[in-house]
Amino acid sequence: METKQKTAKEKKTSVSTAVKEKKASASAAVKAKKAATVAKEKKVPVVEEDAEVKLKAEEVAKELPITEVVKFSGEYIKSVGRRKTSVAQVRMYKDGKGAVVINGKRGSQFFVGDGISIVTEPLKATGHVRDLNFSIIVKGGGVTGQAEACRHGVARALLLLDPLLKESLKVNGFLTRDPRKKERKKPGLRGARKAPQWSKR
Repeated sequence: METKQKTAKEKKTSVSTAVKEKKASASAAVKAKKAATVAKEKKVPVVEEDAEVKLKAEEVAKELPITEVVKFSGEYIKSVGRRKTSVAQVRMYKDGKGAVVINGKRGSQFFVGDGISIVTEPLKATGHVRDLNFSIIVKGGGVTGQAEACRHGVARALLLLDPLLKESLKVNGFLTRDPRKKERKKPGLRGARKAPQWSKR
């Protein structure tokens, strides 16, 4: 009886080990397939993204060739415009074609959207859209602050060019330095004015 029980146990253990080995081999094969598919999926999009980036760069280069960059030379009128924490250094050149270059880029390229229209508001108000060229270096702040700082500097430069333009510039508020800024945070408060919730006890 004991020998029969031993043989039965040995058979069961051998069968169980064989089943375990088959399962392990099957799981290893499945894992290998998954790894191969993941590697293929990872490799393919990288190549497509690189190709798309190259095509976009080529399109931008075609649309904005380097040869069309304006070269500034001769005498200029210098002014400074400010808004919030932005500072714009403006150089205005006479006998221009209405070119506006900001930080080495075209105005329409630097300010995507309505930013360039904000910068050219003083020129439209005074009728000097196509007469002058502007080279502007602007630093600090965000998009709106930089755009309005450039507008302030352009208006000041126009005033230096022709003092008779003061009325048209002042009526539209282009000469006033907007003093509004973000108020500093106070100690003990969550912001400039916002206080933590008050508890009675």
